[in-house]
Amino acid sequence: MQRRKAIKTIAIAAALAGGTASWGTALKKNRKGMSLNGNINHSVCRWTYGDLSLEQLCNMVKELGFAAIDLVGPKDWDVLKKNGIYSSMCNGAEINLVDGWNEPNFHSTLIKNYTDHIEYVAKAGYKNLICFSGNRRGMDDETGLKNCEHGLKKILAHAEKRQVTLVMELLNSKVDHHDYMCDHSAWGVELCKRLGSENFKLLYDIYHMQVDEGNVIANIRAHHQHFAHYHTAGVPGRHELNELQELNYPAIMKAIAATGFKGYVAQEFIPTGKTAEDRKQALKDAITVCDI
Repeated sequence: MQRRKAIKTIAIAAALAGGTASWGTALKKNRKGMSLNGNINHSVCRWTYGDLSLEQLCNMVKELGFAAIDLVGPKDWDVLKKNGIYSSMCNGAEINLVDGWNEPNFHSTLIKNYTDHIEYVAKAGYKNLICFSGNRRGMDDETGLKNCEHGLKKILAHAEKRQVTLVMELLNSKVDHHDYMCDHSAWGVELCKRLGSENFKLLYDIYHMQVDEGNVIANIRAHHQHFAHYHTAGVPGRHELNELQELNYPAIMKAIAATGFKGYVAQEFIPTGKTAEDRKQALKDAITVCDI
């Protein structure tokens, strides 16, 4: 028993040391100006760097060596185009995160909004348009699925014709978005199957799904054909992707790449740095950690 305990202790220590070393090595290379490998298409969510103007964020993105920003709507696309930055996940058609497709009372507004925005997205040369299930408000899973299916089918033909993908985000309902319906992969995957269209997929938010269900790599391997986009952040706290949080992002990125994924992985952590330079370095570090 003592021998087994000793072996186990040594193995745990080695694993911890290896994990720490991998983060440290990545960040050390990063600070030497390591170039990106091209296996992951990187992006960053606009709202997480809301202290910067969009022009400033575009300049930061270019300086860090990638060329996409998430969650930018039509009124700001001219700024992206001027800077050669791609709108990797468009928004602006949604009412909000809580009033979504699971509630028929919102369908008329959503159908009008999404019909218009599908056209905007297509004409701008973009591909992805975000959408949300909305909150439960006492609704059971099956009713929510039927309601979402019924409403979304009214705009899917238009999305298919214009080659725009509607992407429903998976959000956690334990910490950040209490009562949100599309809070587990299984529910979102079932909706994808019922709609049966390549123009409806899921945004697999790694942070949110670690909070609500865990088993991140296994779920990516099992359901990747339904995932059009990924978001990141550290767990717990939704902050930087460093050794102080629990997710092994290099391993997760390798699992994503192994599925043949060609879409975007967008950083959506909330930077904790007090200075603009600290926050810029946090994004630089996160991009390098994910750049397998």
